[in-house]
Amino acid sequence: MRIAVVGAGPAGVRAVQTLVAAGHRPAWLDEAPDGGGRIYQRPPAALNRDAKMLYGFEAKRATALHDTLDAMKPRTDWRPDTFVWHIRPGVKRLQTLHRGVQAVVDYDAVLLCTGAMDRVVPVPGWTLPGVTTMGAAQIALKTQGCGIGSRVAFLGSGPLLWLVAYQYARAGADVVAVLDTTSFATKARAAFGLLRGGATFAKGLYYIGWLRAHGIRIDEGVTPVAIEGAGSGVTGLDWRDARGRAQRVDCDAVGIGWGLRPEAQLADLAGIPFRFDAIQHNWVPERDLAGRTSVEGHYLAGDGAGIGGAEVAELAGARAALALLQDAGAAVDAAEAARLDRALTAAGRFRVALERASPYPAHLAAGLPDDTILCRCEGLRVGELRAAAAEEYPAGRAPEMNRAKAFTRTGMGRCQGRVCGAAAAEILAAALGVPVDAIGRLRGQPPVKPIPIVAPPAEAVP
Repeated sequence: MRIAVVGAGPAGVRAVQTLVAAGHRPAWLDEAPDGGGRIYQRPPAALNRDAKMLYGFEAKRATALHDTLDAMKPRTDWRPDTFVWHIRPGVKRLQTLHRGVQAVVDYDAVLLCTGAMDRVVPVPGWTLPGVTTMGAAQIALKTQGCGIGSRVAFLGSGPLLWLVAYQYARAGADVVAVLDTTSFATKARAAFGLLRGGATFAKGLYYIGWLRAHGIRIDEGVTPVAIEGAGSGVTGLDWRDARGRAQRVDCDAVGIGWGLRPEAQLADLAGIPFRFDAIQHNWVPERDLAGRTSVEGHYLAGDGAGIGGAEVAELAGARAALALLQDAGAAVDAAEAARLDRALTAAGRFRVALERASPYPAHLAAGLPDDTILCRCEGLRVGELRAAAAEEYPAGRAPEMNRAKAFTRTGMGRCQGRVCGAAAAEILAAALGVPVDAIGRLRGQPPVKPIPIVAPPAEAVP
């Protein structure tokens, strides 16, 4: 049986471990030079550092995952630096790119563990040099041992905001402010459910307490106004506090992020149906608890199927691999499958509380000024998208996201809406006066990210 696993983060590693234990040698593909995913990303060998320094409380878990990763590589068809840019479910084929060379991987069953990326709200000035997503700020610190600036402010909400701010401050960076758009009252209402998180919740409280104890400015319930600067970069960040008072901090870099969104483009191209998850405020591919989808031979695990975090991704990877094996006619450990199901169900309850404690600020996206850059790939401004929702729009009113894309080029750029899509949906829905789930989502197109077009050698051209 030909099995392919796409992704070598927590979900992919545990999936492969389960498949190898059952006697299989899957093709294992990851876009990065090495595995571990974003959360447990390894630095280049020349810049390797102590695991405790890199991963903090997660050092033991990261080391265990890396050890399993290294043990599995020789027992699989391991293909790092390999980008899967298209999937063809009808013929069960992956289109790949490895160091500029295209190839295909045929499969009978595929397990997609594609991870997640930052979800952002455009802020006036967010295209200035020195503004990055929270994930990019973390990657710079982990892989290169450097920060995104000398005086850094962090703006957003959710667990990653506090984790990255803590990591930067512990590394010696000058963190001038941590600005959370979620109010304290909103978090307090979710407190009972958050207690289900046990050690995970306790770590979050520790990060916040540590930042406060070290005198780092923290403001909750803020409304961002603008990131200030010139062509050379950021000079400051303006916001209104919970009482509506104008505030400003001088900085030369800003990390922004409002939680995560699944990297689900391959699931989309595989023909897997999607649904709008109102709790996560994300479109997610449909699958059952075990990772099965309605498309035969296609399985999902990890944050690419719905945000759950690294620990949940490990559980989901192992569970999806068991489902794949069972569907192929193999005997699986029913007790282990049941244990994983219970753990995933319990983790899901905690995730609901976490999302309610740090909801995506749809009101901020919907209320952006007209002249704010929305789609940076196409240079599209918020007002241009709002205009497409008007009855008098020359081409006719855009009633859903893909018509708006055709009219305004929203999501036609290099990222295909992976960066601007969430905010664009809120803006269009508000302009139309409908719920955000009523306007659909941007459809995926291959290649899911830009790929080079390499011409053949001149002498080979007839």
